Amino acid sequence: MKEFLFIFRGGDGNELQGSPEAMQQHMQKWINWMQKLAGEGTMVAGQPLTTDGKVLTGKNKKITDGPYAEGKELIGGYLLVKANDYAEAVEISKECPGLEVNGSVEIRQIQEIQA
Repeated sequence: MKEFLFIFRGGDGNELQGSPEAMQQHMQKWINWMQKLAGEGTMVAGQPLTTDGKVLTGKNKKITDGPYAEGKELIGGYLLVKANDYAEAVEISKECPGLEVNGSVEIRQIQEIQA
């Protein structure tokens, strides 16, 4: 099996902001989905990310606060999953709860490095 990185971006979630119950229900969907993937042996690792961070750039190694991007571009978390190919990885990602709030899932295959 190959490993794929799911990068979760955006998701305005405006409909969730007004209701703590709706937010809790949405978070429960994430928990359920990740537990399902872990139970199937599909999920290798994954975590949500904070909204702050640092960006290191160039030869001079300039450090700036960040990342600063539009909300729809902000990376909110990641999962590392096992799948046979991109088609299977895409099918797994279709159950992502972030899609319900207009988020996106970028799917990238982990390149194997030969030692």
